[in-house]
Amino acid sequence: MSPANPLRDDSPASSRGFHTTHWTVVLAAREKNGTVAREALASLCSTYWYPLYAFIRRQGSSPHEAEDLTQEFFCRFLERHALGHVQPAAGKFRSFLLACLKNFLANERERAHAQRRGGGQSLVPLSGSDAETRYALEPAEERAPEALFERRWALAVIERAMTELRHEFVTAGKSELFEALQGFLPGGHGDASRTDLAAKRGVSVGAIDVAVHRLRQRFGALLRQQVAQTVSSAAEVEEEIRYLISVIGS
Repeated sequence: MSPANPLRDDSPASSRGFHTTHWTVVLAAREKNGTVAREALASLCSTYWYPLYAFIRRQGSSPHEAEDLTQEFFCRFLERHALGHVQPAAGKFRSFLLACLKNFLANERERAHAQRRGGGQSLVPLSGSDAETRYALEPAEERAPEALFERRWALAVIERAMTELRHEFVTAGKSELFEALQGFLPGGHGDASRTDLAAKRGVSVGAIDVAVHRLRQRFGALLRQQVAQTVSSAAEVEEEIRYLISVIGS
């Protein structure tokens, strides 16, 4: 599937919605309403914490240490105003977050820990057991931790868009249709052909073609929304989508 067509969304609504979701607005909002800013930023962190956890594991930390370090990182990131000096043109959220993590880890190596990291707080819900199971199932990689971080980030963005899409279908009472068609989405490995699927559902192949087209369009719109939350301007959305797809394919 070509990356451009199903992921492109030039609708006016898409352009209008961008400025209410991208992460620089979260940074600006901290001056007016700290609670709103913190909740919005925590939501982004909750979605994309696994790539950070895996990055820490690649640095040699044990599963327990990685979970503690990830939680402590977010504790400081969200509570100690780490964003206070960030400029509106800060760029991609993933790059900024990784730079902050590297700085945090460098400082941690110089500190003695007298108590559990994070003071027992759980500002961002983490599932250490699920994360470690996921980490253990990943194939051995020779690439640099930074490259693996970006791949995991890309997969997390796509997974989030897929989750939102599935939720929409379930809410509409069309979960069975989603399960039948999701193999035609990026990364899908559906065994049934469109002809077989049409026969199974008692509809024409043309009807399946239309359903797949609409599914891909909606997935593309949701993917754009996810990406828009992590870049600094609307102009970067298409570029970031192309980049993330290239990272997954490499």
